[in-house]
Formats: sequence, structure tokens, C-alpha cells
Amino acid sequence: MLTSQEQKTLQFIRNYLAQYGYAPKFKEIGLAIGVHSHGTIHRYVQALEDKGYIERHKGHSRGMSLVELPLVSPPTIPLVGKIAAGMPLEAIEDQQELNLAEMFMGPELFALRVTGDSMIDAGILDEDYVIIRKQSVARDGDIVVAMIDKSEATLKRFKRSSEDQVALIPENRDMEPMIYAAERVSIHGVLVGQLRNYR
Repeated sequence: MLTSQEQKTLQFIRNYLAQYGYAPKFKEIGLAIGVHSHGTIHRYVQALEDKGYIERHKGHSRGMSLVELPLVSPPTIPLVGKIAAGMPLEAIEDQQELNLAEMFMGPELFALRVTGDSMIDAGILDEDYVIIRKQSVARDGDIVVAMIDKSEATLKRFKRSSEDQVALIPENRDMEPMIYAAERVSIHGVLVGQLRNYR
């Protein structure tokens, strides 16, 4: 398994090779993934080589190529039918598969663990995991990851209350909306999925 930084490094190397036909230098990798330490970048690249994702050719600053890995089937679980959450339905078995990779994995997706109860009326509970798609814009009504003053992150429903103000609205009837000047709030992603473990 790759760490998140190793995945970002590998994705950048893949994209760079596809665009230019030759490998990036360490400095270019660092700029792309936001790491300034040459030693740290070297460690990520070495890990990719050790794990069999790339080959490095000594003596060349751009001496790096991808290793063609065997195709691995995406993680799936049996999808055996429907279950009523309202009036009972006749139990009809309908054997299919649910592709978890399509729902919860991808280069633009990341997961966060929820702490607190500000979103309980939207069914998002403390200790749930939310799946977020990286994007910097949101529509009114989206549940977003918002950064306030570039320092505090929160999961809230987004609403533009005026041209120069935004509201971050908790889904908890006991809490009040938070109103901020638009320039204080940046959007880092939009909610696309949710996971809960009952064990």
C-alpha cells in the first residue's frame, strides 16, 4: 500500500511522463506535491521503487520509468437486493456486485473522520467517515469542507448569503449558522459519500 504522499508523487510522475515523455526532476516533484525537502522527495521516490511502481536508471537526472503492474480487480462486495427502510418489501434476491472503488476511490477523492455533532440532522454522526471530492467551488446547498482564515477547517452546508458573505450552516437544530466575509472562507471539497462502521 502507498501512503497518500507516495500516491500523489506517483500520480504526478505518471502525468508528467504522459505529457512530456520523460520523467520529472526531484525539484519538479517537490513543487507539485508541496514538499521542499530534497531528502523527503528522495524517500517518496525510493519507496515507489522499493514497492515496484517505478524503475530508476542511475546516472540520469530524469532516469525514471513506470513499471507496468498486473491489473488488479477493484474491491467489490455482493449486492444481493433491496431492503425496505419504510414499508416492508418482498425479499427478492438480485445477485450483483457493488464496486467500492467507483464509489469511494479516485485521484480527486479523499476521506475525513468526523468529530462532533454539528451535522447530525443530515445523518452525519460523530466518528463517521465522509468522502470528499476535491474542488474549490460549491453551489448553494452543498455540504462542503470549508477553511476559515486559512487555519480552521469545518464540514458544513454552504450558502452564499450575499455578494460578499457566505453562510456555513450546521445540520443541527440547536446550532446557529456561521456567517463570514466571503474572502475569509475557501472551499476545499464537496461531500460525495459517507461511511460508518458499526463494529
